[in-house]
Amino acid sequence: MQPRTTIAADRTSTASLTPPILDVHDVTVAYHQRPVLWDVDFTINSPQLVGIIGPNGAGKSTFIKAVLGLVPLAGGSVRIFGGAADAVRRRIGYVPQRESVDWDFPVSVLDVVLMGTYGRLGWFRRPKAADTAWARECLAQVGMADFAHRQIGQLSGGQQQRTFLARALAQKADIYFMDEPMAGVDAATERVVFTLLKQLRAEGKSVLVVHHDLRTVEEYFETVMMLNMRLTAAGPTAQTFTPANLRKTYGPRLEVLDAAAEAVRTKQRSD
Repeated sequence: MQPRTTIAADRTSTASLTPPILDVHDVTVAYHQRPVLWDVDFTINSPQLVGIIGPNGAGKSTFIKAVLGLVPLAGGSVRIFGGAADAVRRRIGYVPQRESVDWDFPVSVLDVVLMGTYGRLGWFRRPKAADTAWARECLAQVGMADFAHRQIGQLSGGQQQRTFLARALAQKADIYFMDEPMAGVDAATERVVFTLLKQLRAEGKSVLVVHHDLRTVEEYFETVMMLNMRLTAAGPTAQTFTPANLRKTYGPRLEVLDAAAEAVRTKQRSD
């Protein structure tokens, strides 16, 4: 069993009286009896902006789904704000991979964002004018106000991603899980996503983001979680995102990472 990893930017004398924001303990997930995640420990005690990185097939998306209760655990436990995910669902925002969404479903952009308010409204109450106004404000924050009545299948990839970011904003959650929100989007959308991440963090929210571009890890995230079926490293990005930990995480798949590792070494020498 590997050492337990706890991330806490600001400990106080009352920290022990407050349950962790996220407490993942010995989590194992298996598909068809084949482990995908194995004995993962990870705890957040204070708001963090966390980048989750690792090679393809490392279990990054599975980790998020396991935390949210979307896939069964073969072992271990997950607590969010001291409770099971279902018990605190209204405090959780989720942005799935764009490829997992049925974009042919006949709903408008505004309809999708309004879905983010259902946790507070309940499924059988119609949104009020204030809810619609809030949804429009969320669309404006991601530059999608002019697309409110567009069918979601008519959007570009970047516009689709912005729509789901607006839906997450509409939830007014306390912790957000985002599965590759910057994958395959244009530069303008990536800037929108990064601005949103900083905004949520400034508001005292925790955000965990599956991320694939190693060149931007240090710029985007204060904390990094490195996965390859097991947790290989986690902690403040400046101390954790190192060539040694990159090699431990990515193993032999390092031909495309040599430039990233050299960039890290160069930065360390200049600091």
